[in-house]
Amino acid sequence: MEVRQDTDAAAQGRALAPGMYDLNDIEAGDHFATSGMTVTETHVVNFAGVSGDLYDLHLDDVAAQEAGFPGRIAHGLLGLALADGLKTRCAVRLKGLATLSWNWSFRAPLMIGDRIHVEVEVVAKRPTKRTDRGIATLRLKVLNQAREVVQDGETLLLMANRV
Repeated sequence: MEVRQDTDAAAQGRALAPGMYDLNDIEAGDHFATSGMTVTETHVVNFAGVSGDLYDLHLDDVAAQEAGFPGRIAHGLLGLALADGLKTRCAVRLKGLATLSWNWSFRAPLMIGDRIHVEVEVVAKRPTKRTDRGIATLRLKVLNQAREVVQDGETLLLMANRV
């Protein structure tokens, strides 16, 4: 399993300051980083119960070790959910109306005890038929405490747009 290191140079464009942004306020290249959080056993057990995904890799240390992991791993979709939550609660607030899609990759195991944060970059934006909204394409990278990219991808976010 390949682990990608976060070796990109600082993103081109503005580092967004805390505040509320609608589609008119952002441009391709703008970027920000979220605060961090530690993935806990409680996250994993609760996600298993909510999702019904009781796979041994998430709930049984011996099974995870027999599969070559140092211990239980968090659900990939839990990582995606935590990344979206970190983005949503960030001091940089995007006036999102709805998430339209995800194109997501799971690069490395997300371990119980990992401290993650998310780096977000605006890739593109476009208007919709309605002048009061538009769609932003955001690239997200989930990094652990070693700055390894454990998950990454893009999302389309329907956003409010000043008229």
